[in-house]
Amino acid sequence: MSRQPNDAPPPEGVFPPTEAMLAQPVPLAEQEAQAERLRRVWASPKGWRILSDVNNTSVGVWYALTCLFFMLCAGVLALLMRVQLAVPDNDFLSADRYNQFFTMHGSAMMFLFAVPLFEAIAILILPSLMGARDLPFPRLSAYGYWCFLIGGIFVLGSVLFDAAPKSGWFMYPPLATKQGGIGADIWLLGLSFIEVASIAAAVELIVGVLKCRPPGMRVNLMPLYAWYVLVVGGMILFAFPPLIAGDFLFEMERSFDWPFFDPERGGDPMLWQHLFWIFGHPEVYIIFLPSIAIAAMIVPTAARRPIVGYSWIVLSAVGTGFLSFGLWVHHMFTTGLPSMSIGFFSAASEAVVIPTGVQLFAFVATLMVGRVRMIPPMLWIAGALAIFTAGGLTGVMVAVAPFDWQVHDSYFIVAHLHYTLFGGMIFPVIGGIYYFYPLITKKMMSPRLSKWAFWLIFTGFNLSFMPMHLTGLKGMPRRVFTYPSGLGWDWLNLVSTLASFIIAAGFAVFVWDLLRPKARQGDPERNPWQAGTLEWTHDVPGEDWGVRSIPYVNTRYPLWQQEKLVERMDAGRFYLPDAADGERETLVTSVIDGRPLQVLRVATTTWITLVAAALTGGAFIFPTFHWYWPAGISGALAVISILWWLWTSTALIPAKETKDVGLDLRLPTYVSGSGAVGWWAMWITMLGDSTAFASLVFGVFFYWTAGADFPPEGADHAAWPWSLMALGLLTASWALMLTARGANRRDRTGAARLCLCLAPLLALGGGAAMLAAVMLPDMEPTSHVYPATMWGLTIWTLAHVGAGVIMQLYALAGLVFGRITPRYDAPMWNVTLFWHFLALTVLVTTAVTAGFPRML
Repeated sequence: MSRQPNDAPPPEGVFPPTEAMLAQPVPLAEQEAQAERLRRVWASPKGWRILSDVNNTSVGVWYALTCLFFMLCAGVLALLMRVQLAVPDNDFLSADRYNQFFTMHGSAMMFLFAVPLFEAIAILILPSLMGARDLPFPRLSAYGYWCFLIGGIFVLGSVLFDAAPKSGWFMYPPLATKQGGIGADIWLLGLSFIEVASIAAAVELIVGVLKCRPPGMRVNLMPLYAWYVLVVGGMILFAFPPLIAGDFLFEMERSFDWPFFDPERGGDPMLWQHLFWIFGHPEVYIIFLPSIAIAAMIVPTAARRPIVGYSWIVLSAVGTGFLSFGLWVHHMFTTGLPSMSIGFFSAASEAVVIPTGVQLFAFVATLMVGRVRMIPPMLWIAGALAIFTAGGLTGVMVAVAPFDWQVHDSYFIVAHLHYTLFGGMIFPVIGGIYYFYPLITKKMMSPRLSKWAFWLIFTGFNLSFMPMHLTGLKGMPRRVFTYPSGLGWDWLNLVSTLASFIIAAGFAVFVWDLLRPKARQGDPERNPWQAGTLEWTHDVPGEDWGVRSIPYVNTRYPLWQQEKLVERMDAGRFYLPDAADGERETLVTSVIDGRPLQVLRVATTTWITLVAAALTGGAFIFPTFHWYWPAGISGALAVISILWWLWTSTALIPAKETKDVGLDLRLPTYVSGSGAVGWWAMWITMLGDSTAFASLVFGVFFYWTAGADFPPEGADHAAWPWSLMALGLLTASWALMLTARGANRRDRTGAARLCLCLAPLLALGGGAAMLAAVMLPDMEPTSHVYPATMWGLTIWTLAHVGAGVIMQLYALAGLVFGRITPRYDAPMWNVTLFWHFLALTVLVTTAVTAGFPRML
């Protein structure tokens, strides 16, 4: 076998296991002793200490229930808006209150329900689906959840204090930038904080799918749900960062009057629309694809046969994710863009129907060739297919620019949006809850209540939103809080309002069925739907260890296609059947072919994730009130808490080089470089970060092409000698970091320490020179968008230089205190990888601020 990148011992022994090895019996007493040790190691804390738990089962349940709460709150806002629109000239809500409700309804549904619910469900079921003990970074999942909870309460709670944003969930400038009060700041900073949780979960899920599959599960054997998680996680990495970049520019204008969107000083509000919809249209598919993934699990189970067209579905999911990034101008057809641009994006909007249709036809084909049982989850999937198909047809209509010009910003678009979101997300998710409920709670939901809930929601939805197509075609604009009588809208709005309460009744039935006491019900069957995937190997009654032993998997539906699999898992005949070392452990496998590479020590319960999330929240929330000193202190304490978290629980030097994981296989207990999950997490995180930086650079070129005064005549530019000095010093710091890693590997610890002493000093000097390059000339960022963009790029890069210095000092401390050695050097690899990205960022920033303007 090939050596690890840091010369770690390679796996030793036999792989794959033979049938004779799997058939060897394990004495019952040994099985019981192993199970007891696993139970003790993986036990969740009791009482109020449960809040310190980081197990995916606990965090996933919290996440999902919090999403449900936020959805119900947003639903109440929608009902109140429908009451206001039930009759003409109504004064149930004032215009200001209606605008707050409208903004928070859309924001909560998009940012607090749709995307987080996908991540919640994935965190909850993905380890079971892949036969893993847990995801690779359980504390990161917990940290993301607490960020989501704190940020969600802050944003949604603003409605109770009459301080909510009121410019729409898209927050178009100049309306939003000029809005008085703190509502817009709550939206910008609160949702930016929540986006931290979304990206953290995306990193966790991507690494989990790539590196924590069971031995033998090649990428072409992964459950379709895992494929969709991988695609959607990648989409989040590329879709959310442009919005973060836009939020950064927006808040700079709101707080410091930097004119990014002010046309009077060279700005352009169209930049916000581009950045927002580069996020906003892929988000529709970020919402849709995970729900299709749930359908991809339920349909084969209901049909009692493997899915038809597995490879086509995977390619279609990837294609849908790719094409979704070419559709953002779909929302901007009426903004006066060139006809050629509109034609291109119209064609792309039509093309995305093809991979979407392939997925739906594959499901229909599976049902046609199978022996379908109409289990309760399948009823919801059938409803989803019907409603989403209708929404897709209207989507094809609005993709045609001339038609879109007629119905844009009318209630036709409201109807289209809700048909796609209800059919593409709400119905499949509810079906998934009914499907996975026995896995999560070891109880069953009521088939009778499921039918009641379905028909109430299905009927109420169509009665409420179908008339809105006609309302829009009759000319009713969206986002109006009232309307005069006599325009032909009266009866249509009344029908929509009455039907919305039928939807609410359906959700009330569903929530009651979900949360009602079920103590007297008894335990369900272990696999009540007779499914073929690994999650249904779960224990009844439940255990916290995930799986009793991690199986060897070489089929797509192992419960159908691998004999005695569950029996052997229960007997501990597979990998990691014990916890003799008293550590939580799972396996790390290779990305392509699922070969076992490492025993990964998984973090245990802690309070530090909650503390770090609260402090991070302070760094985002305090600036809303212009309390910058408390924000700075909170941010500094957040950094300290995260450093303590990393120091005490990541890349710990193990007591043993290798570990016997069963079936005559020994694996390393520590891996550095590209084989380590931490290296993959850093790579994925920096990929998303680089997307945000690229969005800022995109802004520079947008201003250059959109206006004739960028840069304005006679404007001062960044001082190029200082810029070149910054480039030289920061490049030297990167080189010293790279040298330090190499010296440490060659056991030249003294040289590595010296490099890491000099590298932060050079980085600080480079940062100071970069700041001087824009500070010494007369580049006042409030005067024009040109100096504002140069300052914005510089501040973004300096923030990353600061992070790079902290990482270098962390690596130096690891060398000094023996946490990093020539053999155990994972932090050195991870910090060096960060500096690779930072060096590229510095190079681009120097070119754009000091070189590009002088070429114009």
